[in-house]
Amino acid sequence: MPITFDSEKRIFKLDTATSSYIFEIYEENYIVHLYYGAKIPDCNVTQLKYRGSFPSFSPNNINVSDPMFSPDITPLEYSGEGTGDFRSAAVAVRNADGNNSTDFRYKSHKIYGGKPAIEGLPALYVENDADAQTLELLAEDSVTGVQAVLYYTVFENLGAMTRSVKIINASDRPVEIEKVYSSCVEFHTHDYELLTLYGKWGKERSLERRALAHGRQLVSSKRGSSSHHHNPFAAIVDKGATEDYGSAYGFNLVYSGNFAFEAEVNQFAGTRVLMGINPDGFGWKLEPGSSFSSPEVVMVYSANGIGEMSRIFHRLYRKHLIRGKWKDIKRPLLINNWEATGMEFTGEQLVTFAERAAELGIDMLVMDDGWFGNRDSDRCALGDWTVNEKKLGGTLSEFIEKINALGLKFGIWYEPEMISRDSELYRAHPDWCIHVPGREKSIARYQYVLDYSRQDVRDYIFGEMYKVLSANKIDYLKWDFNRNLTEVGSAQLPPERQKEVFHRFVLGTYEVMDRLTKAFPDMLIENCSGGGGRFDPGMLYYSPQIWTSDNTDPIERLSIQFGTSMCYPASTMGAHVSASRRTGYETKGNVALWGSFGYELDPNKFTEEDKKIVKQQVGEYHKYYDVIHFGDLYRLISPSENPFRAAWEFVSEDKTEALLTSVVMRKPEDRALFIKLKGLDPDKYYIDEDTHEVYSGALLMNAGLCIIASTDDGTSFKKYFKAVE
Repeated sequence: MPITFDSEKRIFKLDTATSSYIFEIYEENYIVHLYYGAKIPDCNVTQLKYRGSFPSFSPNNINVSDPMFSPDITPLEYSGEGTGDFRSAAVAVRNADGNNSTDFRYKSHKIYGGKPAIEGLPALYVENDADAQTLELLAEDSVTGVQAVLYYTVFENLGAMTRSVKIINASDRPVEIEKVYSSCVEFHTHDYELLTLYGKWGKERSLERRALAHGRQLVSSKRGSSSHHHNPFAAIVDKGATEDYGSAYGFNLVYSGNFAFEAEVNQFAGTRVLMGINPDGFGWKLEPGSSFSSPEVVMVYSANGIGEMSRIFHRLYRKHLIRGKWKDIKRPLLINNWEATGMEFTGEQLVTFAERAAELGIDMLVMDDGWFGNRDSDRCALGDWTVNEKKLGGTLSEFIEKINALGLKFGIWYEPEMISRDSELYRAHPDWCIHVPGREKSIARYQYVLDYSRQDVRDYIFGEMYKVLSANKIDYLKWDFNRNLTEVGSAQLPPERQKEVFHRFVLGTYEVMDRLTKAFPDMLIENCSGGGGRFDPGMLYYSPQIWTSDNTDPIERLSIQFGTSMCYPASTMGAHVSASRRTGYETKGNVALWGSFGYELDPNKFTEEDKKIVKQQVGEYHKYYDVIHFGDLYRLISPSENPFRAAWEFVSEDKTEALLTSVVMRKPEDRALFIKLKGLDPDKYYIDEDTHEVYSGALLMNAGLCIIASTDDGTSFKKYFKAVE
């Protein structure tokens, strides 16, 4: 059993294939963390709770007999505010008396197979109760009567676990949740480095690595989305850890709104790691008998380096986060008209796109922004989701029939959470946007954000989308989100609930997405937020792929895709060939194959040579689909560490295929590339598809290959290896 409880020692032990997580119920029912790391058979680790002596400035509980105990230094499993622990607290609940002292102690628990859903929130799931086991621990604040249910789910075979919390107001008076992190993990040392993903629009998820230091280190978003600027992922890794060596602890929040990750090093050099909803600007009024559920944190441990941590995330998400029809089947190779036409297109023009695309073997045409209302620029019409038949030259159904007649599927663009100031919807319902009375409404991209905390707003937008989607044969929907939230208030909520708007907005978005996926289970949804501004597990629960970045330059895409791969699998990364000026189509295609492949350009402008290359890429997309989308990724040469080259490799699950790709970013001094492959079976033999040479897996991994290829800026190559008998 992956989860066990020693009733005599009162110790919980949670085991995965690679890790152990241990905590105990201590005197006075304090919940004390003991260990998280490489898998161990023991549970005799109670000495690990001690962090040395402490002065009188660290308070004690007079009912605890252990003189070494103090909430100030003890590694508490889920610490509360204002009761002797001066570190960042995991939870703070302001009670009816006006104070926020919070102290949750163990009351009871249950262990069961499977994994419960989280009401209103995306979360990892299991299709068979044997795939996971869950510990549900009930803790209570004896003074206020407020309860906390701590959920731990162990995916034993995948080396991962999840954490979430439910706060229940079991008292007879209302309380306000001021802070509720989903996980709290204690480390006995600060001898680690913090790995995070920072960025901006067009340069998302760049890797940053720094040593932990005394005090609080924080990455967060308070923009209303997970954001381009910081991703809800972080890892604590050994100093000097590499792709293949050292311990790596990964944390990823299944949430698309304001988040925070804290790593605090205390006076005794212990480290507390917290992750969950950003408490900045957050509050939630909890009436008697009601409850609040936090989003889920996914935790992964690897003793074999950062690369293995990433691969555990990838396997876990492919199996237990991505859902629906498109989870395991090949997705269509699409062409999107945005970079070629913007909003200035006609139906006739898009039909010519489709004709050229069909000749090249492309599967789908996606009609981007500009098909609705009077939408001829980004200044108007968001919210007016009626088809512009004048622009299309007929009804949408008639237009789609022309596309389908060419053998192509059809996709369409929406931005359902937004409203233009110049729109019929805004003129009819100016109170439907997020705003604060008496304050000027900030404008961004000439648009406001709809108040998705309101049921009437959500029902209207879903109804307008349903009219179009149900009446037409639409195979794909691109859901965009092109600004952040400001002046955050709702006309429908009372003053004491205005701090709830940020979270209610996210819940509202999830509700509409959930209704869409249930109404149209065969439709492929791709998320987008000005590119990669909401690339998070919450969005992946509703859409199996996300547009990785609006930056389609293949050299810039290298660092974006390397960073994204820290926890997100290749199958989730929208990656297209565009008309960007740097590099030729060969390198553009080689980089874009690392993801959900497609095109973002005008096919009418292709030369005969271009067409030849594109047809070859289409064939490669189908040939290499399985090894890329379902295989293991090995980052061989990182663009953040090497100024000249980048290289990566995909290996099939059964180790019978490997695809190696390398790109020259800047001309290196050496013409030859010496490179060692990874992840192969040392006892198998592999044939190089290009040279027909046969090598053992042992040779390819230990001795490596010397590859002579062009070293000009922007050039690249692929090598495909297949196991032979």
